[in-house]
Formats: sequence, C-alpha cells, structure tokens
Amino acid sequence: MRLLKVITLLLVSTLATSVMSETRLMMVEEDGCPWCARWSRDVGSEYDKTAEGERAPLWRYDINDPVPEGVELTSKPHYTPTFILLVDGTEVNRIEGYPGEGFFWGLLGMMLADLPISEGEPSES
Repeated sequence: MRLLKVITLLLVSTLATSVMSETRLMMVEEDGCPWCARWSRDVGSEYDKTAEGERAPLWRYDINDPVPEGVELTSKPHYTPTFILLVDGTEVNRIEGYPGEGFFWGLLGMMLADLPISEGEPSES
C-alpha cells in the first residue's frame, strides 16, 4: 500500500511538471565578444544562484548557429550579447546589448514580472 502511494505521488509530480510552462533565458553570444565576456564576469558566475536564474535558467547560444528546433524568435538576433526570454520555446521579450550589471538585472526583473507565475515557480522577492 505504501509503495502504491509513492508511485502515485511520483506520477502526479511528473504530470504537474510536464504541464507547467518552461521559461528559459537564451544568451546569444559569439567568440571574441567583449560585452559577452563582461557579462560572464559580472553576472554569469552568480546567475544560476539567483531567483531569476531559477525562474529562467540560462541557455547559451552562438549567434552563428542555426536557430534551434522548437525555438520561435520574433526576429533574428543581430547583436551580442542578446538575451531572449523564451516561454515554451517562443520569444516573449529580449534585451539587446549589455551596458552593465544594473541595467541587466533591472530589465530582466521587468521582463520576468510581466510573466504569469506558474504554481511551483519561485516568486521574485
């Protein structure tokens, strides 16, 4: 009986996870980009440890690669870095360029605040 409860809990948990939307932050970059390197130095090492990083895990993408299957962009990125907020593979917003850490966190916070909070997602505090 206990095993049946555990299996049921696992199935319900798996179904709930698959129904929730997937939010990702795609960083469009390229080798030799000084602003990409600056972002990596200023923000990159801490991004995954933040509430924003938990809500929208980072996905690095080289601007010279073809757009990944399942990703729908509003337009082709032309600048690096460009940060594209994706929900279920569809672009919902973007930041072009990186003039500093405060600019990045402020704009990303506004972008995430515009998204509905799904059950189980951490809220920004």
